[in-house]
Amino acid sequence: MLEEIKSALNSFSGDWKEKNGIWSFSATIAERKAFLSTKKLSYSAKIKIENDSKTVSFSEMLIEAGSGLSSGGGFDDGMSTGFGFKTETYNTFSGARKGTIEEQSNLLGKKFEYKFDYKEIRSKVESIACEAGYEFKYQILPLK
Repeated sequence: MLEEIKSALNSFSGDWKEKNGIWSFSATIAERKAFLSTKKLSYSAKIKIENDSKTVSFSEMLIEAGSGLSSGGGFDDGMSTGFGFKTETYNTFSGARKGTIEEQSNLLGKKFEYKFDYKEIRSKVESIACEAGYEFKYQILPLK
């Protein structure tokens, strides 16, 4: 089933890693480079396939990171003057997110002009799991 899931997500151009039986899929979905600074928005999904209980656990999150020289300013943008690094993480605490990445990036306070429907990834994994006779469990907190 894992190979089928990997094949279904090939079009999203992400990387796969395995640690302690949990498979992680991550993809950079938007990146902005400006003079001496970079901001990046990434999508990350974690999948755990349990053959004994016939369940597939799934969690996802968006990760926004930036590095380099900030434009100065103050506390409103979260970056101080001079050299800095800022990392933000958004987790789906209110259940499964729906919509495009553009809507989500606005919630994060940044404007990324990029279309990425992450609901499609969740739907593909759920469909493959159900077709194989497995129960699909969406988990709000990251899998451990």
